[in-house]
Amino acid sequence: MTERYRPRPVFDPGIAGEERALLAAAPERLVPACMPAPPPPRLRTATVAARLVWIPAFALFYGVLPGGWLRVCFVASLDDDELVGGAVRWGRLPVLAMMLTPALQVLLLLLGQVEAAVVLAAASFAGWVAGALRHVREPAAARAAREHHGRYLLPADFDGPASGLLVGAQRAVDGVLGSQAHVAGLLDDINNAVVLPRQEWAIAGALAEHTRLRRERRAQQPDRLSPRVRALLEPQDRALALSVRSVTGRIEALEAYARRAGEADDAYHESRVLQGLPEQNARYRDLLASTVGDEMAGEQIRGMAEDAHRAELALRERVAGAVRAGHELGAPLG
Repeated sequence: MTERYRPRPVFDPGIAGEERALLAAAPERLVPACMPAPPPPRLRTATVAARLVWIPAFALFYGVLPGGWLRVCFVASLDDDELVGGAVRWGRLPVLAMMLTPALQVLLLLLGQVEAAVVLAAASFAGWVAGALRHVREPAAARAAREHHGRYLLPADFDGPASGLLVGAQRAVDGVLGSQAHVAGLLDDINNAVVLPRQEWAIAGALAEHTRLRRERRAQQPDRLSPRVRALLEPQDRALALSVRSVTGRIEALEAYARRAGEADDAYHESRVLQGLPEQNARYRDLLASTVGDEMAGEQIRGMAEDAHRAELALRERVAGAVRAGHELGAPLG
């Protein structure tokens, strides 16, 4: 499937915004709805034992011993920026902690504050253990992909016909949401930012079900069935065809809405040009008054005013047509 006809992932609008952003940012974690949900992570005995050794050693090296300084000296000796970059990616606070804690401990020991140095070392060790435990937990994106499995749909959930229809719907949605008429609020009474994602999700869900049914039918190998059994399957085929026509009609309505929004864009552009007409008319009036008779100049100015009025009426008509097309979409598919 080429990228041109490859639909983007579709997410259930009911998923919270933060979770949806988390899923969208980690597409490699997502699992198609047509496949089993990813299992929760399981810790093996060997993994637990390794972490029991690795986490305290890690916390001791960076939280108590001068591990940060040793790392910097090692990197400097190799003249390799990649290791420095890896440390910086931990964040500013961990890097500052692993560099300053050993110096503060030495300073406290020199001042005879042994207990304070021990408390600082213990606190630093506990902090690095907590950080390491957070690091070894299931990644947030993996957890979200597992918990919301089935509430997002991927290209693998759609066959060729379904992908083509979904791409058409997504282009229509993008056309409306990216239009100047929408950005300018001319279509606000339809609340496109809420309605259109619901439309896209409902259409995608129906197309994914069509795909599942067609795959099941192919797995049944109809050419190996007797005419009597194939006749029993015909009502199912008719129901599927009817559903496909219904979804196709919904997509065509979306595409019609996108075309109307495009027409409203053209009219909106014209309206912005009209905003500058009064000043331009004054300049042209001065030009005409200085070069032709007053009567001819008056006719020219009146003609420009009439053109401006007609353009304004066209803007209102096109915007009203786009709004009507939006309302004709109706409720999202169930």
